[in-house]
Amino acid sequence: MGFFKLSQAFFSTAMLAFLLYVFLRLLFSCWILPIRAYRKIKKNGFGGPTPSFPMGNIREMKNTSSKININYSSLGSSVISHDIHSTVFPYFARWQKSHGKVFIYWLGTEPFLYIAEPEFLRKMSSGVLGKSWGKSNVFKHDRKPMFGSGLVMVEGDDWVRHRHVITPAFSPPNLKAMARLMVEPAAKMLERWATLINSGKPEIDVEREITTMAGEIIARTGFGLSYQNGSKVYEKLRAMQITLFNSNRYVGVPFSKWICPKKTLEAKKLGREIDQLLLSIIDNRRKSWDGSPQIDLLGFLMEGNRVDGRVGKSLTAREIVDECKTFFFAGHETTALALTWTLLLLAMHPDWQSQLREEIRQVIGDEEIDYTSLAGLKKMGWVMNEVLRLYSPAPNAQRQAREDIKVDNLVIPNGTNMWIDVVAMHHDPAIWGDDVNEFRPERFKDDHLYGGCKHKMGFLPFGFGGRMCIGRNLTMMEYKVVLTLMLTRFSFSLSSSYRHSPSILLSLRPRYGLPLIVQPL
Repeated sequence: MGFFKLSQAFFSTAMLAFLLYVFLRLLFSCWILPIRAYRKIKKNGFGGPTPSFPMGNIREMKNTSSKININYSSLGSSVISHDIHSTVFPYFARWQKSHGKVFIYWLGTEPFLYIAEPEFLRKMSSGVLGKSWGKSNVFKHDRKPMFGSGLVMVEGDDWVRHRHVITPAFSPPNLKAMARLMVEPAAKMLERWATLINSGKPEIDVEREITTMAGEIIARTGFGLSYQNGSKVYEKLRAMQITLFNSNRYVGVPFSKWICPKKTLEAKKLGREIDQLLLSIIDNRRKSWDGSPQIDLLGFLMEGNRVDGRVGKSLTAREIVDECKTFFFAGHETTALALTWTLLLLAMHPDWQSQLREEIRQVIGDEEIDYTSLAGLKKMGWVMNEVLRLYSPAPNAQRQAREDIKVDNLVIPNGTNMWIDVVAMHHDPAIWGDDVNEFRPERFKDDHLYGGCKHKMGFLPFGFGGRMCIGRNLTMMEYKVVLTLMLTRFSFSLSSSYRHSPSILLSLRPRYGLPLIVQPL
């Protein structure tokens, strides 16, 4: 009897101690530590909206977004305006009015330095090497099922190693080989359009069509796969994108994975399934490869490993899987959305359709599209840059300080997360002029890199510094190949059913697709 009472007392004490531990951990994680960090940041000179821990500013962000979505739904978005910052990031547009273009906001208990000031960004990033930038730990954990330890997430010497192996895959000879793989999927899409038009259906959701085509291109250029096989990977990545970014999650809130356990488990399950698909593809390629030259990204990565297979220089099978996931999603998404927004703008400006067709006739004529001839499509380059300015598929960039950084009289503490608002800078009249929200590709005629922007850090279509997008030349090549094929066969005009509602789902995309009236030339 005495032993039973002793055991009961011990159990009660242990339970009490456990509950006290949980309570103290919650107290420190949700209130004490973030309040200390908040006071330190304010002492360093940064302002911003007042957080309410443990949610930070998330509630205010969600409420502001909800009001904008309700207004858009009630208005029917019949008027098309390119002034989109207050639509896609309404909370940042609101906070800018009170706190300027540099301030601190909070995702849960994680502080983020918001930057929409090019000069501040220049001073902050000058002298910081690509490998010295970190990635926000909260985003790395949140997006691990999608990107793993791919190039966009790794840091330091691992980033250098990954970059060293991957860079040769995007050399001009390799890009030339990949260009040939892009024509057939695009031609197949155009034949499908011709069939729809001939059957009396000229209204086509070009966003859906281009997304499908870009998936087939990435399957071929990335893995040497048919679309049927590549689509399995893409469909699961797309499902994961919706799971991770189209739900009311609470990124940055302590223990947030327990707030939405179903979404967390679903994303991890999809991540494992994608990994297994890619490992199977890699294994089959290894078994069938006879050492002959490769013409897709996976082949180039495997060749790079064989040629430079020294310890510390090559990529493991796990790392190749993560790079393939990154390439499959980022490469597919960026080009598909750039082409989608381009067709919207060209449908609104038929004079630019005519100008591009004339340029195509002069530069390419009736010849097959050749990698070397694409550089001659200058006006198409202006149009692409203007599209990436007005509707950048990558609407923001993120960094994390790996050391204290001093900018004028402000100190950015080591470990600070940074959110660079690309949309805000691309639509800032202070650096672009009063016509900032107008479609004017000619602004890139005399300044093809910056379009006359008053600050070189004000135009960031592919990121900045050492961590600039490694696949940008592939994106530009695919854009020109596909747009050339589309404009030589069809003309485009707006459909009355189009609803203009740019939205963020990691990338910037049309919420309701892009129905256009497509007519053969």
